[in-house]
Amino acid sequence: MSAGKTPSKDLKQLLVELGLKNVQTYIQSGNAVFETRLGEAALVEKIEAGFSERFGFDSNVIVRSEDELGAMVHNLPFSANEKSTVQNADPKVEHLYVYFLDEPRQAAPSAERCRGALGSDRMQPGQRELYVLLRRSIRLSKLAVCLSKVFHTATVRNWKTVTKLYGLMADI
Repeated sequence: MSAGKTPSKDLKQLLVELGLKNVQTYIQSGNAVFETRLGEAALVEKIEAGFSERFGFDSNVIVRSEDELGAMVHNLPFSANEKSTVQNADPKVEHLYVYFLDEPRQAAPSAERCRGALGSDRMQPGQRELYVLLRRSIRLSKLAVCLSKVFHTATVRNWKTVTKLYGLMADI
């Protein structure tokens, strides 16, 4: 989920107060894992309402189950060779990102609008995500700029964060 600049301890407290169990937050960008029996739509509605009430502004909430995140991790569409090639080109920056989208199958048709900005970058749609492999920093990528305009409600995480969140989920 994405929560902007809300301190992790405040986000965690909100989620606990909303009745979620075993809440853990990860880094200061709205990442949280927890247990709940709520369905996705009810969960998103509950968190968005609680967030708005507590912090005084709205935040887009995107939720994935452990199974969904596991499928994303295990079905990475880029090879080890592709990843190492871009990593070797600029080892000081992150190269692999996932755009978490709110709608199923939104990735492929919408991402096509950014084909002209690809250059040497790569993108591959998933179920409710878009995998992006960048040759340079995300801050220098024309593709990333285009995608931010097309998917304005998406939240973007680098691959290290995605795999860390999946590990935290597996530990609960």
